[in-house]
Amino acid sequence: MHVRREHYDEIAKFLDSVSRHVDSGVASCIEKSLSGKPIDDAECLLILKESRPLELRMLELAADYACWLNCDNIVTFVSNRNINFTNICVLKCRFCAFSVPPSSPRGYVLPISSVREKVREALSFGVTEICVQGGINPSLDLDYYVKMLRAIKEEAPHVHVHGLSPQEIHYISMKTGLSYREVLSILREAGLDSIPGTAAEILDDDVRRNLCPGKIGVQTWIEIIKTAHSMGIRSSATIMYGHVERPEHVVRHFRIIRDIQRETRGFTEFVLLPFVHYRTNMYRYGDSRPGSTGMYDIKICIAARLYFSGIIRNIQVSWVKLGRKLAQYLLTCGANDLGGTLIEENISHAAGASETTLLTRRDIVELVRDTGKVPAERTTLYKIVRVYGR
Repeated sequence: MHVRREHYDEIAKFLDSVSRHVDSGVASCIEKSLSGKPIDDAECLLILKESRPLELRMLELAADYACWLNCDNIVTFVSNRNINFTNICVLKCRFCAFSVPPSSPRGYVLPISSVREKVREALSFGVTEICVQGGINPSLDLDYYVKMLRAIKEEAPHVHVHGLSPQEIHYISMKTGLSYREVLSILREAGLDSIPGTAAEILDDDVRRNLCPGKIGVQTWIEIIKTAHSMGIRSSATIMYGHVERPEHVVRHFRIIRDIQRETRGFTEFVLLPFVHYRTNMYRYGDSRPGSTGMYDIKICIAARLYFSGIIRNIQVSWVKLGRKLAQYLLTCGANDLGGTLIEENISHAAGASETTLLTRRDIVELVRDTGKVPAERTTLYKIVRVYGR
């Protein structure tokens, strides 16, 4: 049976009655969740660093209530396919186990004919989104990206093309001498509809020098995202956590994302990406934590929902990285989106993720229904295309 409004009315009454018996900072978070107001930096840090087990249970309810205020009782997903068009990359990010150097015999670049084949296969699954991302491969030029995007649109004119992170936009700009705006304009003309807010990792330059010293800095990431938003090109926002960052870094990352959203309203969702550590150099050399704990995943999810309440509507969890069971649980801790069906996923699995590379619509619908919430298929821009019954 799906959860009804009366259930959330009872949650509100319960939280109101117990808020006076918990830490004053936690009580403030609860009170704000009930009124739909976002928590501040200090309260976010409190959740991540100091919340005790009983308080965390209260905060889970508070985040679930805030999610209901923002999203009703609906959990969304998109039917999509990933296409990783090259694994060759010169950046040498220490958290990545997917990429290989240009000299590697394992390196590949998909010919455009193979991209077309993958798109045709995706259409047989009824996808509404194709997501394209790859390494920073010095052999690729703007012409390859344009041909790839045009090929996708020729095969699937009505499918939304989501792809090419700020890092890839920066690479093309440096390769061609064109401005970010000019690059984005050319790519949009070729068929690009929106961009992923990946390459963000943690938006703190000290952390980035450890994680990914070859990648763009924080201000460049912000500039590219804001440029895209100013052109009407929407993007996701992401965070990758569970490696070397501290809670203070997470809060600063959140603040940057929230400030951009208040200015541009261009983010479609905020995506939680726990670090998959198993085969990465950072972990093998003892330079990182072994990913996040389940409890920290819960805290991050709660904090994101309460911090972005009324500002970013959708909080997405990655079933590939978290595993379907924990991802399902986070749907009761503030998350309202399970991402996509994917069909193909290479990056997390190269790092050691053990989850399948495909969840069917039926799989996702059953996962959501089991929480008492209402599953719904969406487009990339969060237009509901089908609700799977209440």
